[in-house]
Amino acid sequence: MATKDENGTVIVRKEQKQKLKPPPMYQVLLLNDDYTPMEFVVAIIQEYFNKDRETATQIMLMVHRDGKGMCGVYPKDIASTKVELVLTHARKAGHPLQCVMEEA
Repeated sequence: MATKDENGTVIVRKEQKQKLKPPPMYQVLLLNDDYTPMEFVVAIIQEYFNKDRETATQIMLMVHRDGKGMCGVYPKDIASTKVELVLTHARKAGHPLQCVMEEA
């Protein structure tokens, strides 16, 4: 952008572009309980988080051992949808599995 000052001198100013921040990302976590079968947790991870059986088993073991396990990191709307799908599936199957999201 160019303007002139009172003496007629051309002043050139650089436009500053706004820096856009990427949207916040959210971790989707499964929480351990004493009732949901391990095999069901593995199946949930494979179905809703597109993990192979070996990776799903490792995540399930992390849930079992550490109390929670991360299944993936997503934008807020996708993370929220995955949480709802997992909870709905678990309830329909009669399991108390908990799935939550938290900002990464």
